Amino acid sequence: MPGVPVRVVVNGQARDAVVEARLLLVHFLRDRLGLTGTHVGCDTTNCGACTVHLDGQAVKSCTVLAVQADGAEVTTIEGLARDGELHPLQEAFWSQHGLQCGYCTPGMIMAAADLLARNPDPSDEEVRRGLEGNLCRCTGYENIVRAVLEAARSGKAPSVETPGPPRSEAAEEIGRGVGA
Repeated sequence: MPGVPVRVVVNGQARDAVVEARLLLVHFLRDRLGLTGTHVGCDTTNCGACTVHLDGQAVKSCTVLAVQADGAEVTTIEGLARDGELHPLQEAFWSQHGLQCGYCTPGMIMAAADLLARNPDPSDEEVRRGLEGNLCRCTGYENIVRAVLEAARSGKAPSVETPGPPRSEAAEEIGRGVGA
């Protein structure tokens, strides 16, 4: 099967590859780039473990093809920490015990970062609604909500994206249909 060339900026680094047209973004990130923080949970967009940011918008990477991300910027959980310092959401999940097994945590944090970028001071209910597309099978969500609220109230939870080109048309389309 012939390959399709793609160029994606992942966590600030340009990455070029030739991929099968059917390769999912989650598998490109994990298997081709070694970014295993993005988890494969359900392959149906139900669990949200694979949530990443595509051109600044949370998407579930298990239903986005790598070729759809061509020309886009992708941020994964590995891209949140800066200069060895955890992102405020990562710190808050740690301090509020917002995880148990940790499998959902990367996707939950990426969805929460998207929420806080759009709403920097959410209510408890807005956090719960904002994380509806992400499932945790271990917790009762209380500590997850507390962690997101702590990060929001710290005033240190900036957008995770670096300024870049305008959102691509493909990212807009994907975000409307597949967003977290």
